Amino acid sequence: MQEKPKVSVSRTRRESAAKDFTFTQADVPSANGLASFRASAWDSFKKLSLPVNTDEAWRRTDLRLFPAPDFKLPKSGAFEDLPIVPEELLKPLTGEQHGGQITLLPGGSQIQLDEALAKKGVVFTDFRTAEKNHADLLAKLIGQIVKPEDGKFAALASAMSENGVLLYVPKNVTVEYPLHSVLWGPGTDLAHFSHLIVYVEDGASVTYVHEAASPDEMGHAMHAGVVEIYVGKDANLRFVELQSWGRHVWNFSHERARVERGGNLDWIFGAVGSRITKNFSDLDLAGEGAQGRMSGFYFTDGTQHLDHDTQQNHLAPHTTSDLLFKGALKGKSRSVWQGMIYVAPGAQKTDGYQANRNLVLDDQARADSIPGLEILADDVRCTHGATVGKLEMEPLFYLKSRGIPQREAEQLVVEGFFDPIMQRIPFEGVRERFQQAIQDKLSK
Repeated sequence: MQEKPKVSVSRTRRESAAKDFTFTQADVPSANGLASFRASAWDSFKKLSLPVNTDEAWRRTDLRLFPAPDFKLPKSGAFEDLPIVPEELLKPLTGEQHGGQITLLPGGSQIQLDEALAKKGVVFTDFRTAEKNHADLLAKLIGQIVKPEDGKFAALASAMSENGVLLYVPKNVTVEYPLHSVLWGPGTDLAHFSHLIVYVEDGASVTYVHEAASPDEMGHAMHAGVVEIYVGKDANLRFVELQSWGRHVWNFSHERARVERGGNLDWIFGAVGSRITKNFSDLDLAGEGAQGRMSGFYFTDGTQHLDHDTQQNHLAPHTTSDLLFKGALKGKSRSVWQGMIYVAPGAQKTDGYQANRNLVLDDQARADSIPGLEILADDVRCTHGATVGKLEMEPLFYLKSRGIPQREAEQLVVEGFFDPIMQRIPFEGVRERFQQAIQDKLSK
């Protein structure tokens, strides 16, 4: 298999304008199972500087006001004073029932898994339990797809994450009912860390929904997360990822999926929360005939800033990728999407597509859309496109002429804009969640 070379633009380094974190090595969890991995990740964290806007990937997301020294870890025994998880976050989004559910809290986790799945060898548990009961499996899989040295926040999350999920589906096992996890991160001046490992063996199939959320609070909070996904030969994974952090949260994540020969990944993103989000999402199509689809929904308002950096890497022949991200913006908010389709030498018969569409609803809102191609094979079909536009007056006028009030007419036009994304989501509960987010944003 042809390895993917580095495609990032060379970067000029200088001292970050933001002060660094005040965490020490004593803060790194000391459980035996992952001690060496966490120590190595901590070393990477100490060597790496906070990103600056002379870094190509961070040119449009400014961290000079990032209050890194203010963040601290949740104190043991102080969790009772934090807001509890809203009941609606725990409801099934992809069916009438769950095959398993994990709630990740600052002080621990709540875990449920269908007994029949456990008997088939399915592992769906939190990191603390995995370090006790599945230590060898966890140690074997962690850090294989997202490396701590991939970035400052990846290293920090790798070193500090006790709140994590390990999902392992054995060869040829089909998980009929969706699995669901919720990361709940309340509190101010707190740093939350998470690490998800999703490993789907050859011929296996599963649907997994993960949501990260918190209430709106005063002050600041932070989340740094890592997501590692492996889809084996002829395996199938549907992964739905929702972000509804409070407006005070600085959110950073490094995510990468590796899909082997004949495997298929349907990866759905939804983002409506946080103060700032910087998300790296890489799709590595590593085996012949591998397929991946990435569908993104986002809606910003106020002064929110969402930055999604996607990479579709075709590393083998006859691979297919299909990306569509659609977003709407209100107030003084800003979105950034920068995407790259990379085709490795020898990855012939590649079919890659990426598109980003933005609807700007206020004059002071801004959307940056930067598609890109790097093609090192000569028998491929790769296309990309990006649009940034305002609300069209003609359909609004038509709806209002039929007696529909202005606000309802705007909502119908916005819902029509998002319809292509909704059509790509085969889960009614997820569509309803997105549609509710549209209504909530437009009503402000």
